[in-house]
Amino acid sequence: MAKIYKTPGVYVEEVSASPNSVAQVETAIPVFIGYTERAAYNNKEVPLKPTRLSSLGEFLKHFGDAPKTTFAIENVRQQNPNTPYKIASKSHHYLLFYSMKLFFANGGSDCYVVSVGGYNDEITQSRLTEGIQTLVKVPEPTILVIPDAVLLEQQECYALQRAMLSHCASQRNRITILDIFDGYKERATGDDVITAFRMGIGSEHLQWGAAYYPWVETTIVSPFDVNFTNIDNGYIMAFIGLLQEYLELQVKDGLLKQTQADDINAVIERLRPTKESQSEKAGKEDTGKPPLKEEIHQTLLATHPLYKEIMQSVRAHLNLLPPSGGMAGIYSMIDNTRGVWQSPANVSMGSVVKPAVSITHNEQEDLNAPLDGKTVNAIRTFPGKGVLVWGARMLDGNSGKWRYISVRRTTIFIEQSVKYAAKAFAFEPNDSNTWASLKAMINNFLTNLWQEGALAGATPKDAFFVKAGLGTTMTPADISEGWMKIDIGVAVTRPAEFIVITLQQKMPQS
Repeated sequence: MAKIYKTPGVYVEEVSASPNSVAQVETAIPVFIGYTERAAYNNKEVPLKPTRLSSLGEFLKHFGDAPKTTFAIENVRQQNPNTPYKIASKSHHYLLFYSMKLFFANGGSDCYVVSVGGYNDEITQSRLTEGIQTLVKVPEPTILVIPDAVLLEQQECYALQRAMLSHCASQRNRITILDIFDGYKERATGDDVITAFRMGIGSEHLQWGAAYYPWVETTIVSPFDVNFTNIDNGYIMAFIGLLQEYLELQVKDGLLKQTQADDINAVIERLRPTKESQSEKAGKEDTGKPPLKEEIHQTLLATHPLYKEIMQSVRAHLNLLPPSGGMAGIYSMIDNTRGVWQSPANVSMGSVVKPAVSITHNEQEDLNAPLDGKTVNAIRTFPGKGVLVWGARMLDGNSGKWRYISVRRTTIFIEQSVKYAAKAFAFEPNDSNTWASLKAMINNFLTNLWQEGALAGATPKDAFFVKAGLGTTMTPADISEGWMKIDIGVAVTRPAEFIVITLQQKMPQS
């Protein structure tokens, strides 16, 4: 209604020259749930609170450093003289910190972190599930990642992954990236990790998740991050025995002089526990000298081959990671550089040396197109190209609509962008003027997406349609009840997954 002026004069009225527009929602915002050293933001404790970060530095500031994972070591020289030791993680083995480093190493930027406990806490399904529940009222995250899930018992891991899929299905604005339990193992008859995974995750909400196999061997943990303090205190004597036994054999075989062995042995003896714990003893510093721990470590690295080999084994154990953190980084990188409609595949993984399991072309057939449709994307090594992500499917591989990751995520992107823009029209008159404005706004948005390559079609008319109106999408009864219904159809581009080149010989004509 025009304003009525009663006093003579000059009046200025501002009129908007541009219609409402659809603002594109962010698509590359993963949320990581797991255990951290601490959880503090602006001097306030933030356990079980989604906290937004944009760099590894911020993570270190608010959630602390890496866990100090310790290992049990066993002397198995009698069974295997070539590898006289056997190691396994003993305590404080958590994956969130290393997965965050893998995320940022693969192009990740903004993300959320939910800390569900500290490094002295037991990893439990209930606690991680509680972390998922904190996300119900947080609309921003678009990717759900829980690397620590694979540290649970097998059936608990699958139960948590079903909860992750269910959460994404109920929220409808995010997907989850799942890791394969024991995904560092080869597939074997009677002990097939992929078959167990497919049975474990069930058949519900598969269009909301993607899985990757195998785990990857990374360079996230550097040689400077491991030393003899990674050997559990309860096994330090076995560790010392291994090192000294090696020296004795070297002297016996004439490869080392006794005087040299005695000098090295003197350094090894400094590892022997006293009334002080090993960590307390090694952590002390002498004024004007390097830390005792570093001095012992560097000396043994330089003089004791078996010590060096064991430290490399410890580092290899820590660097064997599930790929979900790195894949979340790749999703973010692709979204920010190409667009959410580009498949996150045929992309190399950063800070990755090789997959834990080598997969051939024939072996991938069952991963990519199984009879039950539960697709698992492969991570493979190609000569001259390095480690590539070689799969672009959701778990729902038999679905014609939601088979591809890019299709599912682009559809979420369009739905959420239009949803937030349409809120401006709530309680507006439900008439043709409002319908026309809303249609024009959505048409402009979809036209821009078509021009960027998100939608397939020679013309915008081929790529999408927007319908709204009486007799088209609504009846008089709908309008009287306050319903405004808009129908949108989009032809989202799909990846060229199979490229077939037909070659035939042509008869010479001259």
